[in-house]
Amino acid sequence: MYTPNNTILKKYADVLIKFALWSGKGIKKGDTVCLQVSESAKPMLLPLQTSVLEAGGNVILQYIPEGISRSFFEHASDEQLTFMPKDYLLSRVAICDHFVGIISENDKHELEGIDPKKIMAQSKAAKFYMDARHKKEDMGKLTWTLGLYGTEAMAKEANMTLEEYWQQIINACFLDHEDPIAKWQEVFDQIETIRHKLTNLHIESVHVEGEDVDLTVKISDKRQWLGGSGRNIPSFEVFISPDWRGTNGWIRLNQPLYRYGAMITGIELKFKDGLVVDAKAKENEAILKEMIAVENADKIGEFSLTDHRFSRITKFMAETLFDENIGGEFGNTHVALGMAYKESYIGDMKTLQEADWKELGFNESVVHTDVISTTDRTVTATLPGGEKKVIYEKGEFRV
Repeated sequence: MYTPNNTILKKYADVLIKFALWSGKGIKKGDTVCLQVSESAKPMLLPLQTSVLEAGGNVILQYIPEGISRSFFEHASDEQLTFMPKDYLLSRVAICDHFVGIISENDKHELEGIDPKKIMAQSKAAKFYMDARHKKEDMGKLTWTLGLYGTEAMAKEANMTLEEYWQQIINACFLDHEDPIAKWQEVFDQIETIRHKLTNLHIESVHVEGEDVDLTVKISDKRQWLGGSGRNIPSFEVFISPDWRGTNGWIRLNQPLYRYGAMITGIELKFKDGLVVDAKAKENEAILKEMIAVENADKIGEFSLTDHRFSRITKFMAETLFDENIGGEFGNTHVALGMAYKESYIGDMKTLQEADWKELGFNESVVHTDVISTTDRTVTATLPGGEKKVIYEKGEFRV
């Protein structure tokens, strides 16, 4: 069985700890980092801990055993499903400066057949915890990042050998470079230039056209484009949280979506005045409809584009972390159903109340689900005064 060598794993850990956190600056001496690592990603534990200690930080370890989730959802009562130790979870948010999660699993279908309502009930119950994290992050006092540790099961799901799967990880994260952090800094500088140019255009709306899409998304005032923040490694996308109320048209997504232990394929969404009014899928359509039935999951919280010149991901990985950053010939377009990113507000977030976010059209939800297309499309922006400008075509930004 293929296993990435220690040099690769240490480079990966260094990118996550010494670069991605604090928005591309890496941790500071005395910072406390919560490492959330599943059993199947155990080889990442030592490199991650070493990187934190080398940087002068402190470690809180959340080691997650596998193979117990299905039993929990099968046996838990409604009260047990929604049990959340509030004081404990809020204390974790108060103590930690950073959260680092490693996505990894030995059974991609562990929750297949479990009623999605049970899984969503648990997510709803944990909303206070995520709200506390978001609030601390919005105050500039917390950052997080995600990485990926490949397993045989994950590679099989993507129709690759484990070595091929890991080669995508290595290439995507520049772990084949002598100094991957320097390469990431270079890429983030390029992304920063593009996002500033897009923000400075003061785009009022975008029109996405292609064989599988005819969609208009209202951007609205007081928005900035985001990207290159270190949240997620790899991350090549440039994205914005639009005014959900101005989404109209339709889009087909050629990339599968994994949710609740199932693979949803052939997704097609139709929007009218911001709402999903029709949702179809070739496989597991019922699960897609269950997901959209969650409060405010029928509205978009993100519109995103990835330039194929940045991304070295060339294959479907069966993990959103990588698939939403896929490059290939035409890059990718994706929208997220559910929660908006408040960082997309261009002013001082701390001055806004819940009613203000609602007035600005920032969607609020317990879910944030990315649906992705890698086909050719052209994105035309409407600028102040009605001027039209192509900002993306053939998988590249034109700004």
